[in-house]
Amino acid sequence: MNRSKSLWLAISLTALAATIVLAGGFVYALKDMLSPASAAAVNPDLPAPAAAEGGALAGAKEIKIAALGDSLTKGAGDSTGDGYVKQTVAALQQTASKPVELLNNMALNGLRSDELIRLLDTQEGMSYSLKQANLILLTIGGNDLFQTAVDEEEGGNAGGLSPGNVAAKLDDSLNNLKLLLDKLHAINPDATLVYVGLYNPFYDVEQLRSGSIQVQKWNAEAYAMLQQYPNRILVPTFDLFETNIGTYLSSDHFHPNHDGYARIAERIVQALS
Repeated sequence: MNRSKSLWLAISLTALAATIVLAGGFVYALKDMLSPASAAAVNPDLPAPAAAEGGALAGAKEIKIAALGDSLTKGAGDSTGDGYVKQTVAALQQTASKPVELLNNMALNGLRSDELIRLLDTQEGMSYSLKQANLILLTIGGNDLFQTAVDEEEGGNAGGLSPGNVAAKLDDSLNNLKLLLDKLHAINPDATLVYVGLYNPFYDVEQLRSGSIQVQKWNAEAYAMLQQYPNRILVPTFDLFETNIGTYLSSDHFHPNHDGYARIAERIVQALS
């Protein structure tokens, strides 16, 4: 009898202990799901991932950057003049374990993809700069799709970004983008190329919001084109501006402001990590 009681007591205590351990584990797991700790919080001494150490840049002794394209690469809308290019260079200089140099920024305001192709065909200096680089930064396409909308909005007509108007330009502009990317590959097949995707700067204008559908089509086609070559990266930006137009767009309602360009630069550095 006493032996039986002792046995049942041992079993009960063991079950109780198991229940406590199980409950404690459940509480800990629940806490972890509801309030997950970041890696930095767990170990603040962990180093941040180094930028530009992967891909084609991994074996390079230094990062030599050439930038080209339209007014976004020029930095239009940034009161400081930095744009995303200078902010990307500054960030890489802080995080990369090698020297970083901006060779040339060859961007032109208002440039379209067909115009950039002609420049590459006729301007030997532009091709020369690209050949010296191992990192190329590119924005193009915004003027192909949106210039009519900008012109008409300034003239008091907000219909330029209607789905029909933008869709009519999409195929021809994408063909030009393909020709451009092929040409850049022919000029410098070894460089890493970062293409900054398009966004709809008129997302907050109800009658122009549907232009985002065409923007998404453009970005999807651009991504597919970039995948045909190694070391080609598309950095998305549409989500930055669709919900933060008042925060990240400049007063011209088309170009990013300094903070908007900073977000783009952050994404470029992350993509190169």
